[in-house]
Amino acid sequence: MPSVRLTVLGAGSWGTALAALASQHSDTLLWARDTETIRAIQQTHRNPRYLPGIDLPAFLSATDDWSTALDHVLQGPNDTIRLIVLGVPMAGLENLCHRLAHDLPASTRTPIHLLWTCKGISPDTQQWPHQIISAALPHAPWLQAGVLSGPSFAREVAQGLPVALTVASTQAQTGQAAQAAFHGTQARIYTTRDIIGVEVGGALKNVMAIACGISDGLQLGTNARAALITRGLAEIQRLGVTLGGRAETFTGLTGLGDLVLTATGDLSRNRQVGIALGQGQSLDAILASGMTAEGVRCARAALALGQRHQIELPITEAVCQVLFESLPPRQAVAALLAREARSE
Repeated sequence: MPSVRLTVLGAGSWGTALAALASQHSDTLLWARDTETIRAIQQTHRNPRYLPGIDLPAFLSATDDWSTALDHVLQGPNDTIRLIVLGVPMAGLENLCHRLAHDLPASTRTPIHLLWTCKGISPDTQQWPHQIISAALPHAPWLQAGVLSGPSFAREVAQGLPVALTVASTQAQTGQAAQAAFHGTQARIYTTRDIIGVEVGGALKNVMAIACGISDGLQLGTNARAALITRGLAEIQRLGVTLGGRAETFTGLTGLGDLVLTATGDLSRNRQVGIALGQGQSLDAILASGMTAEGVRCARAALALGQRHQIELPITEAVCQVLFESLPPRQAVAALLAREARSE
């Protein structure tokens, strides 16, 4: 079995958790620009800022040196599996890709596999992550890319709890590289070619989680939450299939699985934002407290995409009205309930 050399770029909660997971099977290096975070990981085997109280593997290496991070993945014999994981949020994806395009070699002896983990839509351009990456990075046969997604909280992964994830790529080798790096007793890695479906599910489930949080903040009960999850999944699938995703993707890990986790789990930041809104807090106050969520960033872009393609997204629209038009959450729920009756 070829060895795996893996570099994770970004030491936030998810980047750190994935690096900890991969280090069980692979020669893994975690990079971040924040020197204090890297020093803490090196000296205490903890990331106190993003994963407080969790012990990381002692053999996980970390650096704040960009050249060292790239050199790590390029070393080793010719049959080495080389993998770079972009563990940054949507807001940092484009800049990181431009930096990679500038500093990666013009060619390599063996492929470099690139996985991104961010979920969302660019609020400015309405681009999906794969479109941002495609525009920023060179179209070279030695660079093969895919998205890693699925129902997962970083904290649980870092704690060594079981998880199942999906890698979507048009190149089979990229899925195999991810399986070599992550698959094992703690993690199951599945593969698919449906990049669009996986990205749509990953982005819109955050919006639906805000809606479910609003419902729970209003104490509307579990019946209402179940209805929102179910109709939210239908909404996600409508948009995803229109954009070219496969219908079956949305009943799998990156569709239904990720939606259920994010809409019901207490570790979900999007759900917590919704709960705070349902309890009467303003979005400005919530954001000022330091609570951020990708669903807030991508809700408008998702609604705009739906309008462009003439797809009804009533839950997304209601969330946008609460977030950006100061519509009281209870009125938003009433408007959803007052929609014309129809067959499912």
